[in-house]
Amino acid sequence: MRRDYFTLDAAGVQADDSGQPIVRITYEGPTEELKSRLRRGGRPLDGDGVDITYRLQDAIQADGPKGAFAIADRVTGEYVLELNADAETVFAVTEAVADGDENNGHYRVVVRTDDGDELATYDKSTLLVYDNDGDLLRDRSLIPSGVEI
Repeated sequence: MRRDYFTLDAAGVQADDSGQPIVRITYEGPTEELKSRLRRGGRPLDGDGVDITYRLQDAIQADGPKGAFAIADRVTGEYVLELNADAETVFAVTEAVADGDENNGHYRVVVRTDDGDELATYDKSTLLVYDNDGDLLRDRSLIPSGVEI
């Protein structure tokens, strides 16, 4: 699947928004391969079965840095999907989760088709953010207390 088949946006990340922050991934390509990747052993991957990461492709100080947002199968390590995304959007989510009281440190990832069919929903509390050299940016990541990395 090509990265340009995907777009990412966020909801619930403004200071006056209430509720859980949401990362919305919209897929605009042929759906059969994506539907297959969202399953393992004939069963849908659930939130505990996937890991969410973001890796900057540019230096964080760059003007409008971009990166790769990825969902990976936790058991196999295979990428379920990967897409290009603006760092500003991802950082808005991590900041809203870190600053919000009502979301209990969680955010939601929704994968849908461009015609609105929801393919997967994951409630997550971890989002690991890496710089362009592959080093973990702890201050930009969502790491629940008690988790060692």
